[in-house]
Amino acid sequence: MPTARSVINCIQKLVLYETRARYFLVGSNHAETKFRVLKIDRTEPKDLVVIDDRHVYNQQEVQELLSRLDMGNRSKIGQKGLSGLSRAVSAFGIVGFVRFLEGYYIVLITKRRKVADIGGHSIYKIEDTNMVYIPNDSVKISHPDETKYVKIFQSVDLSSNFYFSYSYDLTHSLQFNLTLLKMPSEGLKSETFGHGRQESFDIFEDEDVTAQAGGAAGHYGILNEPSLKYAWNGYILEKVKATVHQNWLLYIIHGFCGQSKLLIYGRPVYVTLIARRSCRFAGTRFLKRGANCEGDVANEVETEQIIHDASVMSFSAGSYSSYVQVRGSVPLYWSQDISTMMPKPPITLDQADPFAHVAALHFDQMFQRFGSPIIILNLVKKRERRKHERILSEALYSAIAYLNQFLPPEYIIQYIAWDMAKYTKSKLCNVLDRLSIIAEDVVKRTGFFVNHPDFYCNTLRPGERWDELGGYNQNTCRLQTGVLRTNCVDCLDRTNTAQFMVGKCALAYQLYAIGVIDKPRLQFDTDAVRLFEELYEDHGDTLSLQYGGSQLVHRVKTYRKIAPWTQHSKDIMQTLSRYYSNAFSDADRQDAINLFLGVFQPSEGKFHLWELPTDYYLHHKNTMELLCPKRSYTHWWTPEILNHLPLPYDEVPCSKNLKKLTVVKKLDKSDEEIDVYTEFFRPYELSCFDDAFCLTMTNSANNKSNKEEAVLQRKTVASAPPPPSEEVVSSSSEDDSGTDKEEEGPVSQRSTPVKITEFGDKPPEDSSQSPREVYMNPSGLLSEDDLLIYKRFVYLGQNQHKVDICSQQSNAKELDNMMTIMEAVSLFSQDSIYEMHLADLDRKSKEVFDSHIQTGKGIIQPMCKDDIIVYREYIRNRYM
Repeated sequence: MPTARSVINCIQKLVLYETRARYFLVGSNHAETKFRVLKIDRTEPKDLVVIDDRHVYNQQEVQELLSRLDMGNRSKIGQKGLSGLSRAVSAFGIVGFVRFLEGYYIVLITKRRKVADIGGHSIYKIEDTNMVYIPNDSVKISHPDETKYVKIFQSVDLSSNFYFSYSYDLTHSLQFNLTLLKMPSEGLKSETFGHGRQESFDIFEDEDVTAQAGGAAGHYGILNEPSLKYAWNGYILEKVKATVHQNWLLYIIHGFCGQSKLLIYGRPVYVTLIARRSCRFAGTRFLKRGANCEGDVANEVETEQIIHDASVMSFSAGSYSSYVQVRGSVPLYWSQDISTMMPKPPITLDQADPFAHVAALHFDQMFQRFGSPIIILNLVKKRERRKHERILSEALYSAIAYLNQFLPPEYIIQYIAWDMAKYTKSKLCNVLDRLSIIAEDVVKRTGFFVNHPDFYCNTLRPGERWDELGGYNQNTCRLQTGVLRTNCVDCLDRTNTAQFMVGKCALAYQLYAIGVIDKPRLQFDTDAVRLFEELYEDHGDTLSLQYGGSQLVHRVKTYRKIAPWTQHSKDIMQTLSRYYSNAFSDADRQDAINLFLGVFQPSEGKFHLWELPTDYYLHHKNTMELLCPKRSYTHWWTPEILNHLPLPYDEVPCSKNLKKLTVVKKLDKSDEEIDVYTEFFRPYELSCFDDAFCLTMTNSANNKSNKEEAVLQRKTVASAPPPPSEEVVSSSSEDDSGTDKEEEGPVSQRSTPVKITEFGDKPPEDSSQSPREVYMNPSGLLSEDDLLIYKRFVYLGQNQHKVDICSQQSNAKELDNMMTIMEAVSLFSQDSIYEMHLADLDRKSKEVFDSHIQTGKGIIQPMCKDDIIVYREYIRNRYM
């Protein structure tokens, strides 16, 4: 077998050189012996033109290249002493390329700090970044809102808990990375991994060494495709991903990374904790709850603890072990309405999901990434005087019970519900003891990863509970199969404590597996557990700050009931800090996340990010099924389009000043039709969200703009559908509290939406209704079927009541005119919303259907042989 070698990203140092027409980005390895050059055009005002010659330069060649560029960019007269090529920025990696309303920016990592080491592979934390505008001043197109978008984008502090590595894939677990390295060479050339391996050659080595080592098993630091779910700069690298060499692409994760060193009987052991925060449906605490329509849950975090013997750093010869667990919001359509400014907003199930569709999508993702079993540890309250958290418990249990009907018995989703808050209040129960029992059971089912087979001593004298471990035990290693998914309401305090107890149990097995301790059990009051507890508290504080606005309120010491009395005052301050952040700063932080991840993409002719009253439709793509062509709003309403649509507009709506539609232009329409359209569009105003028009019903007596009210409202209202019209009591619990002191608080009455009138009815002038939004496609390129459907609703909805009135008053002339208008109904085929054709069925399905119909009428069909066999089997199993 060929000798294994280390494949490391060759671009670890960058220098950005500047001319008037181009940027030249020179990347080199750490020793500065091999170089690559990236050319970026500065003459394009809005497009990004990046050229990679894919040539590897040595030091002399790159110096000659820079000298030629310097001389070639000097003017012939008067600038002999000046440089034509200036050095702009020194950096350590590219975060990505981003554009708002003007030209593109390049984001570079200018400062880094090493925070961990795994098998000789360094993990760095981003300390500082620099955002460089690419187009030069001569071609720059200024936009008044560009500065505001740049400020929002920079609100995502890249110097706060963003991590990267040149040679280790942080978006995948250690088990994935090491098992990929041990695959045979045929596997590396397959469709799954071939693309990632194709151009990840090592330019540190000569070509002959590369050819000898190519396809060898045991490649370290192989550059495979990252998991874009955890790569936070995947969107801003998408523009150049296909045009530049793979070594330019540096994927970063967001979350937490910490490492501690233990000395156990003189043997150095590194404990590394890595938390990967998902970039899908990401946001702040109250503004992102539940799941979106694609099964991505809010604030999902994958936590991995890695143990390795530091005396041997090599992946091939050293001992490495890892254990992975997950936290995330309850996978349902739910939200909390924070417009009432309550510390504990009421919980609302936004959509009915009787077939658990969104939960099924979420668990499909988990099965694909982790395998089976999937174990759910639900820490939400089960018993409350007034329903609050219990709403989620009941809905989640129903969804899992429904989904388990369709899974084989050995692969069902295992559900553990434990009311942690109730046990915390009890003086007779120890919360951590109960969690230890749950953790022991979970680790036995899932197992953990070890990169080598069991030691002979473990086989000869198996330790306590060692033979009961689950997972997949191969001849070369142990694999973790399945994962524990822990959740409470906020996935903060209770979840972090539960994950610590599970991690502590797994830590004992990991240390035993690498031969450091003689029994897979650790006592609480030991140095190893204290350091491990500090790591998990830092992990919990970091994640809590990211989407909660404060550090943890309740820690492990709180649940052990050994916290000092001074801790209570700190808990109060953390609670107040969290409440302030949720009430006043979460909306701005959510805007920054949406802009950074590409959830919202600014462009001309659209509402700006800060003008949207909600970002609900951005995260739930099923609400935007009627998309309009991506063109400026001012060009949508052309004479050709107006001739296709039966809408006689007098004014063309402007994207900057959306005027109220008035209908006075006849376009060869009769007076009756003009009256119909005028009546229909009078109570409406035109607005737009992203690429769709929205007709907003407003009070006809008050036509002033509601833009300032919408902007003010979005600062306090969660991005969720309107609350139902029912009384909701104040919440009885919160994720971070273990008491029920607010269960007897006053009842909170939420605003009840007034019933909206139908299309043909004019809203009363003294009404103060909330706007009703009706999405429509205003494009003139409508299909014939869509146009017919539109005509049906316009004619029927607006004229049926007039026909009825004319009939009652025996007004023959008016009735004749209205019936002429109603002739549009004949334009439709019979296959409409009133009459549908049956789908084509095969013969067997039709026979089954006819049999059901006849049985319902009392006509019993004689049973066939198969029916008799099934009936006898049923009787035998049921009664015998």
